[in-house]
Amino acid sequence: MPVCVLVLSQRDAAENLVASLREAGTHLLRVALVAPDDEPASSGELTAERIDEVDLLNPSLTRTKRQRSMSRWLMPFGFLAGATFTQITTLDTFARFGTLGEMVLGGLLGLGSGLMGSYAAAASVPSDNDDGVRILRNRHKENAWLLLLETRPGVELPWTLVQKVRPQQVVRLSDV
Repeated sequence: MPVCVLVLSQRDAAENLVASLREAGTHLLRVALVAPDDEPASSGELTAERIDEVDLLNPSLTRTKRQRSMSRWLMPFGFLAGATFTQITTLDTFARFGTLGEMVLGGLLGLGSGLMGSYAAAASVPSDNDDGVRILRNRHKENAWLLLLETRPGVELPWTLVQKVRPQQVVRLSDV
């Protein structure tokens, strides 16, 4: 889904833009206003969020989401690989648990390896949005307001309305 983040100097500009977009009939799937750290979050029509609460602007939340997604297939695969490895080798490391117990224990060790692999893989794979998120977090540290706008696939924002609020910067995050 197309995601665009506008860097604005004032909250009023963000609220005016969202109101204009709604009047123009632009269907927004998601609107998130990120307040600077020294500003109150709940004054005005839009409730402002903290930058660490917005998943697209928080690399650790993105990494956690990626890790959970990877663990869904790595853990079962690890279990099957561990159980298979236990059966095809002649190692009797867990022979006291019997043939079935040895296979299950090997599978559980493989499952744990899959979980560890999901953490390692999630940490090592960079996101397509890393550069844009870094830019936005730096602007946030400079006390700028961030307005995240997400539209349906194939729907573009009316850029004439966006330009009326004179954003300091527009950052397009890759399709999510």
